[in-house]
Amino acid sequence: MTPNLIAGIDPARLEALRQAEAQTYAAARPKSAAALAGNTFLDGVPLHWMRDWPMPHLPLVASAKGATITDLDGNEINDFCLGDTGSMFGHSPRPVARAIKAQAGRGLTYMLPTEAALEAGRLLTATFGDFRWQIATTATDANRFALRVARAVTGRPKVLVFNGCYHGTVDDAMVCLQGGRTVNRPGLMGQVADLTQLATAAEFNDLASVEAALRTGDIAAILTEPVMTNSCMVLPAPGFHDGLRALATQYGALLIIDETHTISSGHGGYTRVHGLQPDIFVVGKCVAGGMPTAVWGLSPATAERYRTADAARAPGHSGMGTTLSANPMQFACLQATLSEVMTPEAYAHMEALAETLQQGLAAAIAAHGLPWHAIRVGARVEFICAPGPLRNGTEAAAAHVPAVESAVHVALLNRGCLIAPFHNMMLISPATRPAQVKALIRAFGAVLKELT
Repeated sequence: MTPNLIAGIDPARLEALRQAEAQTYAAARPKSAAALAGNTFLDGVPLHWMRDWPMPHLPLVASAKGATITDLDGNEINDFCLGDTGSMFGHSPRPVARAIKAQAGRGLTYMLPTEAALEAGRLLTATFGDFRWQIATTATDANRFALRVARAVTGRPKVLVFNGCYHGTVDDAMVCLQGGRTVNRPGLMGQVADLTQLATAAEFNDLASVEAALRTGDIAAILTEPVMTNSCMVLPAPGFHDGLRALATQYGALLIIDETHTISSGHGGYTRVHGLQPDIFVVGKCVAGGMPTAVWGLSPATAERYRTADAARAPGHSGMGTTLSANPMQFACLQATLSEVMTPEAYAHMEALAETLQQGLAAAIAAHGLPWHAIRVGARVEFICAPGPLRNGTEAAAAHVPAVESAVHVALLNRGCLIAPFHNMMLISPATRPAQVKALIRAFGAVLKELT
């Protein structure tokens, strides 16, 4: 009798792999296990989502350089997670490390600009396009501030987001579709407000659902990633972004493009590579080479509308800004990253190796007859344990197979390759070597052979 397969895998083979790889992992990391025992962090981790890693326990990092991590037990790991994009240009790029060292002797934060701030602004425009810039510490903050601007200049209350989207932890984006209706995402901690009063969800690649929402007249902005990246990757259908721009203009909503993940798409991000025309542009994570930094920019026309709204508001706090944002360390790292690290030459290297990785993963999937696929946007690659391509967030959520993915993640790590914990995302950095990509392809093929 044929067993009920899980993403094409025999459950007995999957469980055997899971158990064997967990034992192998634990045996290789006794120092990390001992050091973690009895620590004082909530649930044993300094940030709650670290529990999402599928290993029996976490490794403690001793050092990281380029695209390699060394853990406390001396294991060297080819890092394709790269801080889930935060270190997409490698760990401690030399120009950024030099900038940090130099700025550390001049002060860390003082609520005043520097010459490096002015140069960073110039480089932001040269890299991403003609925007009027502001600095935040995280992309979550940048998106939150962008939404305040959108509501201020339109006088409307709601934001349109896409089912399954990623925009950090902005409350307004924590909605989803259930039975065609917008509802609060299940599982939110301490949620007491009805977020549907602030947000409407639509399906990615469905312009009809977007227009239906915009017709209500209460949508201040469309907030979107160019490519869906929070779940299994979903590429935009031909004409989708042109349609979003046209509908936003027609119905008087602002278009906000959040490139926090899709900065992997090429120099200047997906927006610059594909000629998108947002009213507000947001990018975070790796824009300052790993230093916590995000930027948001208003198109010149939107900036004028903002100034008008700002001049007309009552005195008091705008609700935007934090005192640690726009600190001199951020500007030093922005300047170093934009001028010396985030270069067209770096992207050429990254994309070539990412193409090699995608093809290698796809070949392994085909060789083992699995109903999976591999997909890429620039330097970002994923394998997805379902047929593709996927069209929207609903399909992306259904394509997740946690039992298979968690076992594969640990098996890959035991073979020296780390990928992102939340899904099957892999990044190529300027420091990634061809040998590391070949090692990941070999490891992936070996794991699939064991599973099939």
